[in-house]
Amino acid sequence: MRTTLTIDDDLAGLLKRRSQELGKPFKEVINQALRKGLIDDEIRVERKVVTRPMALGLRPGIDPDRMNQLCDELEVEEYLRKEGKK
Repeated sequence: MRTTLTIDDDLAGLLKRRSQELGKPFKEVINQALRKGLIDDEIRVERKVVTRPMALGLRPGIDPDRMNQLCDELEVEEYLRKEGKK
C-alpha cells in the first residue's frame, strides 16, 4: 500500500542512518520499525502480572497486620533496656 507519512526530522535521521548501517532500503527499515513497535505494544498490553502468595515465616502469635505495633513495642523494650543499664 502506498501512503504519505510525515516523520519528525530527528526520527527521519535515525531511520536513514539505520538504513545505511544495515544496507537496506529506507522503506524496509521503516516497516521493520513499525512492526517491532506495534508488536512490543501488544506484548506489553497482553502480559499479565501474576503474584503468588508466600509464607512470611512469622512466628505464631505475630499478626502481620500489626507490624507497626510490634515495632513500637521493640523500641520501648530497647529504650527500657538502655535506661536500665545507666
